[in-house]
Amino acid sequence: MNTKPMSMKPGTLILHTAARFLIPLQLLFSLFLLLRGHDEPGGGFIAGLVAAGAFSLYLFSFGSMMTRDLMRVDPRDLVGTGLLLGLIAAVLPVLLNGEPFLTAQWWPLVLPGGVELKLSTPLIFDIGVYLTVLGSVMTAVIALVEAEE
Repeated sequence: MNTKPMSMKPGTLILHTAARFLIPLQLLFSLFLLLRGHDEPGGGFIAGLVAAGAFSLYLFSFGSMMTRDLMRVDPRDLVGTGLLLGLIAAVLPVLLNGEPFLTAQWWPLVLPGGVELKLSTPLIFDIGVYLTVLGSVMTAVIALVEAEE
């Protein structure tokens, strides 16, 4: 006899359909929040939570195995990569210029067509936070779902 509650079964047709439309929008919105976070509200933490929400929706719709396939990277690896990027962004000013720990650095990059793009340690740090939050939340949520399966 199956003792699982009905809500733990992979999602319904409505949830599957909604997830397929909402997940790309959520991921795009998370990238928007990540990139605008330097000048306005947003940044790596909230963007990572929005991305984790998108993958969690997929998880509840299609199950843990399909979510792992979609992510293509173990969430624990995302945590490690994010922490490494944060450390690199924090130490880079010390190594390059002898400036204090976590001092912001900017490097102009001229793209074809004369467009200038400024790469910075705050952006690297935010990407590290994004990956750490996404990996942490997804590790926990997947573990909880797999414990119920």
